[in-house]
Amino acid sequence: QVQLVESGGGLVQAGGSLRLSCAASGRTFSIYAMGWFRQAPGKEREFVAAITWSGGRTYYADSVKGRFTISRDNAKNTMYLPMNSLNAEDTAVYYCAAGSSVAALASIRNGRLYDRWGQGTQVTVSS
Repeated sequence: QVQLVESGGGLVQAGGSLRLSCAASGRTFSIYAMGWFRQAPGKEREFVAAITWSGGRTYYADSVKGRFTISRDNAKNTMYLPMNSLNAEDTAVYYCAAGSSVAALASIRNGRLYDRWGQGTQVTVSS
């Protein structure tokens, strides 16, 4: 099993920055892809960004492209998400997720294909 622990959320003013981290432990060799998803109050969970664990190929939602940068450090089994130019629409609980199947790699934006999830970290952007 893979365990995921997020950190780095908080309260920030519009235009500010935060960096989220997600530390993976356990059977990390089984990870094909890792991603960030978020859920705002009253809304469905949505894809934010993802990265292939081996090759480091990145994917972004249009709403965060150019502002967020996903990366991973395989030696530390940690994924990062620096977020810049935050706005009120970015307010949500952010979850990191790991996919240990080829299906997750093939449909990397589909949260249903990720089998391990962190507990979530709150990001609040004040306007």
